[in-house]
Amino acid sequence: MKQTLRFGVIVIAFFVMVSFSAIAQTGTVSGKVLDEANGDVLIGANVLVKGTTKGSVTDVNGGFKIGDVDAGSQTIVISFIGFAEKEIQVTVNEGQNTDIGNVQLGSSAIGLAEVQIIASVAVDRKTPVAVSTIKQAELEAKIGSQEFPEILKSTPGIYATKSGGGFGDGRVNIRGFNDENVAVLINGVPVNDMENGNVYWSNWAGLTDATRSMQVQRGLGASKVAVPSIGGTINIISKATDFEKGGNVYVATGNDAYSKIGFSLNSGLSENGWAFTLSGARTKGDGYVDGTEFLGYSYYANIAKQINDDHEVTFTAIGTKQRHGQRQSNSLLIDYEESPSGIKYNPDWGYKNGEVLHVEDNFYHKPQLSLNHYWTISDKAELSTAAYASFGTGGGGGTGGTFDKSVRTGGQYGPIDVDYFVEQNENTVDGNALAWLRASRNDHKWYGVLSSLKYDISSNLQFLGGLDFRYYKGSHFYEITDLLGGDYVLNNDDINNPNRILKKGDKYNYNYDGIVLWEGVFGQFEYTKDKLSTFLSLAASNTSYSRVENFKETPDNKDSEDVSFFGYQIKGGANYNLTRNHNIFANIGFFEKAPFFRNVFLSRTSNAANEDAVNEKIMSTEIGYGYREKDFTANINVYRTQWLDKASVRSLSNAGQIFYANITGIDALHQGVEVDAVYKGIKNFTFTGMLSVGDWRWQNNVQNVRIEDEDGNPLGDPINIFIDDLKVGDAAQTTAALGMKYSAGENITIGIDYNYYDNLYASFDPTSRTSENVADAWQVPAYGLFDLNLTYKLQLGNFNASIYGNVYNLADTEYVADANDGGDAANSRVYYGYGRNWNLGLKINF
Repeated sequence: MKQTLRFGVIVIAFFVMVSFSAIAQTGTVSGKVLDEANGDVLIGANVLVKGTTKGSVTDVNGGFKIGDVDAGSQTIVISFIGFAEKEIQVTVNEGQNTDIGNVQLGSSAIGLAEVQIIASVAVDRKTPVAVSTIKQAELEAKIGSQEFPEILKSTPGIYATKSGGGFGDGRVNIRGFNDENVAVLINGVPVNDMENGNVYWSNWAGLTDATRSMQVQRGLGASKVAVPSIGGTINIISKATDFEKGGNVYVATGNDAYSKIGFSLNSGLSENGWAFTLSGARTKGDGYVDGTEFLGYSYYANIAKQINDDHEVTFTAIGTKQRHGQRQSNSLLIDYEESPSGIKYNPDWGYKNGEVLHVEDNFYHKPQLSLNHYWTISDKAELSTAAYASFGTGGGGGTGGTFDKSVRTGGQYGPIDVDYFVEQNENTVDGNALAWLRASRNDHKWYGVLSSLKYDISSNLQFLGGLDFRYYKGSHFYEITDLLGGDYVLNNDDINNPNRILKKGDKYNYNYDGIVLWEGVFGQFEYTKDKLSTFLSLAASNTSYSRVENFKETPDNKDSEDVSFFGYQIKGGANYNLTRNHNIFANIGFFEKAPFFRNVFLSRTSNAANEDAVNEKIMSTEIGYGYREKDFTANINVYRTQWLDKASVRSLSNAGQIFYANITGIDALHQGVEVDAVYKGIKNFTFTGMLSVGDWRWQNNVQNVRIEDEDGNPLGDPINIFIDDLKVGDAAQTTAALGMKYSAGENITIGIDYNYYDNLYASFDPTSRTSENVADAWQVPAYGLFDLNLTYKLQLGNFNASIYGNVYNLADTEYVADANDGGDAANSRVYYGYGRNWNLGLKINF
């Protein structure tokens, strides 16, 4: 018995010692994963001990820790979508933590790191600006059939709508500034129209498929180029050519006959350093709004060549050829209530010979071509240069002569009776058309060079500087597109060719070329040491406008004088990381920018320059705080932007007729607070939230405002408008969002988002502000929308596939998204937003 007991004690002791030995023979491995290009942390990167199932995923700080790793030599494998996989050899000590420090992953795409330098991509906890980033996975899951800028609607300070509701007619405001004062960059190349600053998103419908990431920098932003970033900067980074071979095909369907088919093909990197990525898609549908049928063909190409270790060249082409019906005329609320179509009502279409005719439409094709050269001069210096060109052709539809949109079939809210005008023209004695359709054309050529030098002065101090040259020529004219049964139009608009006989395709009314020259230089110093990051940026630019009048001047006198405006910007900021969890930042900037072309040349038929045109002045300040920990991140920032001598051309509508108010010398103050947060503390769940509260007001009254018709002719005498201390309209000053994403295993992800909008004031009508003591513009009722998205990953034979489903405005809420002020709800002209709509897509990877 004693021997048995003694043997049992020995056996137990043996196993205890083995157990302690086993415990002692393991350790932990920790570290942090960063983006090699910009030092940004990579959240959600996979970290695995090679040959085992032991691993971890990086947290919101990019950190990871793996426990129970066998002592001795081990291989740690780190991977992240879009980045080259990296293996690291480590020696694990018994009972100790082995910290491998910061691990930098390089992009798996050629030229991506260099593009991010040109594009001035902001880095979390380093660049002192308020920033939000949309990654490719989120874009794929949520964009569906939405307008491209709508992917940003849960971002602080953003108000994005479909405007009239036609394909590509969306718009975006940041902190109350519309897109003409929001810089939009694709791979660092500016795309805002050089004459008016607008961004026509229908030209860039292909970005839905071509975007790798999109970053919104609110306020002055981190861009070194002198761009019109009063409200903010939208940085779009397109897909670069990946090292790996592969591709996908995509099909989708949705409400109102929406359909999309597309493909993407990636060659991988060949032995001689060549690689390419190609993608294309066809999108068509009837449109949610009546009479907004659309058809678009989008394409994207990226061709890369690694010449050697120091030189790399990439060529990029992107564009969309599209045509779609539009809803240009916003209507009274009663029109929507009484129309059989309800919120789909559109007064701008009809039938001709039994077929749909878009009286108002848009057709355009604007490819952008870019040739980039990246040169690693030395360990300290890199030069990145982009030479680009864009050729736009197309325009927007409208009416001419005695065409009257109120002539309808089936009552007041029926489609336009176009056959009535055909019959009228066919019955004229001489064939001279009384009514016709026309297009307002804007064909242009745009060339530019953007070159940026990065030089490391020391380990802590870096200089970035460069040149920005642009040339733009836009040709503007009315063109007859349909004589509606007539033979010709007799016209005297061209003094050099009186009594012209006009046929389809001929120009009339106005015909001029607008020419813009831009020369810019910029420089920035960045200092980073330990917890502190600072920058000081200077930029200067000269904008020259001139005009060629082809109708109202003789050939010897058709060239206008050059009108030039010198602008500059100075901005600086600092970020300080108090701890690994807390950081604070601040920035301040002042800049002057040239007024837009139409504020310099007021008429579409005269070379006379506006002697009162002056630079607009902007002063902006901002402070912010960030919190980062494993399961929770949050940001809060406060901003104040003072805008002096703003110039604006307001588009107004009355009884279906468009006219314009040319306003100069407006002052405004935009200030507010923004909060956003992400919580991942519950397994398989991610929660997001955002609140943005703004106070945006006009600060002065304006005298001698010119009211013009579509042809640039004055409508009566100039007026004075009284808007001092009134609210700025056109965007919701209070926005909020809540989101939840649930991952059911590795294959199913369900997300729901709620967006709330309040304090949205109608755009003020200058003609209703001609007396003192007027009230604020009509305040649109507050509204909230639910969106649902589903992603399901599956195997189809040997192929990986994903199903994407989206339902927007799940509760089918009726709401007004845009409005022009009429004093109250009964008299204001509005656009309703979409009701419930959906799409379903399948992507198969190979």
